[in-house]
Parts: sequence; structure tokens; C-alpha cells
Amino acid sequence: MSQAVLLVVAQTMVLLALSPFIVGLIRKVKARLQCRRGASVFQPYADLAKLFKKQPVVSTTTSWIFTATPYILFASTLAAGLLVPVFVSQTPLNFAGNIIALVYLLALGTFFLMLAGLDAGSAFGGMGSSREAIVASLTEPAAILSIFAIALTTGSTNLSTIVHKTALLQGIDTAPSPHLMALAALFIVTIAETGRVPVDNPATHLELTMIHEAMILEYSGRYLALVEWASGIRLLVFLTLIVNVFAPWGIATTLTPVAFGVGLGVYILKVAGMAVLIGVIESMFAKLRLFRVTDLLGVAFILALLGVLFFYILRG
Repeated sequence: MSQAVLLVVAQTMVLLALSPFIVGLIRKVKARLQCRRGASVFQPYADLAKLFKKQPVVSTTTSWIFTATPYILFASTLAAGLLVPVFVSQTPLNFAGNIIALVYLLALGTFFLMLAGLDAGSAFGGMGSSREAIVASLTEPAAILSIFAIALTTGSTNLSTIVHKTALLQGIDTAPSPHLMALAALFIVTIAETGRVPVDNPATHLELTMIHEAMILEYSGRYLALVEWASGIRLLVFLTLIVNVFAPWGIATTLTPVAFGVGLGVYILKVAGMAVLIGVIESMFAKLRLFRVTDLLGVAFILALLGVLFFYILRG
């Protein structure tokens, strides 16, 4: 078996296995900060196993979109994860311009999830889909610009090249200001794209506040398991972008067993630290009103745009 195939299998297994743990860790941190014991960090694994064993209930008014969406969402999110360097600077799906492919693969899953919310015919699903459309239209430009700000410093839109050069401190010829602005923008985008507080609350089912939960309210059984698993992978992908694009120290730059082991260990520590930070933030802030969410996402876009502009200003 070639190294490329082994890398695909290894990174796929890491994304699938680690994503529920990150979700459970965030819940555990929130519980401890709220003076509760909370469930085990491994509880999401048990939840997924239970859902996969249950028979899904599907409304007779739905079309093929409703039943196909969980598979499309899961596949597109996992494919997006294979575009991002995880514990090795070389990605399994390595080609030029994969920043654009990453954003649009994630957008594909979001698009079908919005269609599924509308397809069910419920008032909550339509409300959640309309809100998600607003959030997605504001976060995707900010996500692209924030990574472009780093791509300009390395002269490539390939995530492997960006991470590899940043890890080896090659081609970094700019002040830290664009990096910090892009980092702040991408962190806000991560909060919004993964439905975390203060943009959304994944733990609530209040009809006037939920966005992501409203779209998946009609799902059950294995369909709900795929959607929830894809949501965890999506969160892990965005956290991986933050820790490896902006702080790739420790990532394996050579294809050796020792480098693999060190890279995997450092990667788990970094994303676990980011999960703890998100849990702390969710315990400190309340959910924003919907019209305030657009202001927050506007700040993310402006920060990303300023990061690109500052690159040219400081370079000139």
C-alpha cells in the first residue's frame, strides 16, 4: 500500500475517531464551569452508537432530498477534512487552490442541510434554514479572506504548502498584524459555522433561538447520527485550520513513523486546548440576538479584509 493511501486512511480514522471526543470535551468543560459533574467526554460515542441502532422515522411529505442529505453532508464534510493538514503537513487530497475547494465542500453540505430543513415542511425547519442562509452568506467570504491573508505570505493557496512553509518558517516575510487579524476572523467564523455560542446554542431546542437544531429537528435514527457526526467533524476541521495554519508547530514535515507519532500527539493537544477555550467562551457569554449576529460576522469579514490589506501596505 502506497504512502498516499496510508495517509488517506490514517487521516480519515483520526477525523472520525477524534471528532466525538472534541464535542464531549466541550460539554465537559461547560459542565465543570457551571458546577456540574457532567457526562463523560466519551458520551458522544455512546450517543452515536445508540442512534445508529434506531430505526429512522421519515415523514411521508418529504422527498429524496431529506433522506440523501445526511449522506451528502457526512461525505462532503469528511472530504473537506482530507483537504486540511492534520498531523502531517502533506494532505491526502493535495492540489493547488484547495482553499476554494475546502470552503465549497463545506458549503455543499450546508446547502443540502438547508434544503432538508425546508423539505420537511415544518415551520421550525424553514426558520432554521433561512437563518442558516444568512449566517453562511457572511461567514464564507470571511473564511476565504482569512486564509488568503496567510496564503499571501507563503505565495500559495495550497494548504499543505502554507502549513509546511509556516512550520519551517519559510517565506514568512510580513509583520504579525495580518496574521493576528486573520486569526481573529477565522475564530469568529469557526464559532458561527459550527453553531456555537454566542451565534447559536447546540444544547437548546427553543424555537425562537435555534438555527442548526431547527434544520435537523425532523431527523432521527441513523440519519440523525450521520448529521451529528458530520457536525463534530466540521468543528474539528475548523479547529484544525486554526491550530495548523496559524500555529503548525509540532506537525510532521517528514513521512517517518517518529514524526507521525509526535505530530499526532501535538495535534491532539492543540485541538483539545481549542476545545477547552470554546467551552470557556460558551460559559462566559450568552447567545446574541439574531440581528446582532450579523454585526459579529461583519466584524469577522472586516478583520479578514484588513489582514489582506495590511499585507500589501506593510510589504510596500
